[in-house]
Amino acid sequence: MGQFKLPLRDGLTSIELCAGAGGQALGLEQAGYAHEALVEIDPHCCNTLRANRPEWNVIEDDLRVFKERASDFRGVDLVAGGLPCPPFSVAGKQLGDKDERNLFPDAIDIIDAIRPQAVMIENVRGFLDAVFEDYRNGLKKQLSKLGYTADWRLLNASHFGVPQLRPRVAIVAIRSEFSDQYEWPEEKVIEPPTVGEALYEMMASNGWKGAKAWAKQANEIAPTIVGGSKKHGGPDLGPTRARRAWELLGVNGKTVAEEPPEAGFSGMPRLTVPMVARIQGFPDDWHFTGRKTNAYRQVGNAFPPPVAKAVSQNIAQAICARSSIRAVA
Repeated sequence: MGQFKLPLRDGLTSIELCAGAGGQALGLEQAGYAHEALVEIDPHCCNTLRANRPEWNVIEDDLRVFKERASDFRGVDLVAGGLPCPPFSVAGKQLGDKDERNLFPDAIDIIDAIRPQAVMIENVRGFLDAVFEDYRNGLKKQLSKLGYTADWRLLNASHFGVPQLRPRVAIVAIRSEFSDQYEWPEEKVIEPPTVGEALYEMMASNGWKGAKAWAKQANEIAPTIVGGSKKHGGPDLGPTRARRAWELLGVNGKTVAEEPPEAGFSGMPRLTVPMVARIQGFPDDWHFTGRKTNAYRQVGNAFPPPVAKAVSQNIAQAICARSSIRAVA
């Protein structure tokens, strides 16, 4: 278990639930938030977080257990998280609130205990399916009872400069007394590079002579990276349909490579974990610990940092605007 440190208030602060390998955490950091805690149950993800940011307070714990002590973090500005997606994913059975992996009720308990200025939760596109309309309305009512106005929007990572078609739902809840200060970030403000443009340098790093021709062929953004779960999904780029999309970009998606292609390589190259991480919007210096399968799964399940940064920046502006209004009053 991670060391449980009491919060220190200094500027805008956040606590992240189901932090994974740090995609959302990096976006929040880039937006100016100081992490008071990152809660994550997967030891591989926790190792990655600690390896890259030794100063972060990583709490290796089950969210259902952590919530019993969440009140120690009361007053944190933002509660963020990437709650498990299988309950709403079209790749699963879409059991919603009947799925034992559904952690929304526990997140609500934590929000109640902490009472932050705002909430930001990421989930899959399936959350917006018609079958979950009652669930969404119920969630909005629960947050309203706690004093929040909630809204959600489907955002595509490619609209924020990420070279990947990755639609994800962002759920934002703001304290109702200043919820009108929040605006969704503008989309399509940064044109994403193609896969070839994003990865040419890495593909050519071992002297592969075919890298330039490959990059010219890989002239579209990537399909959605699929990380899979502990039970399903290995070091490949997703199901058959996704692998076929990768083939059109000149990429063998059946496995993930340990190294970039050698000088004399011929055929269809595979991606390495660092290449996949770049396609997810991670900075190149972010290292994923563990063997290839675990490292790839961490990358594939992440929330792209540029999207998290854009949403949380606008939340920060709303919080600061409220502070300015109160100061004037």
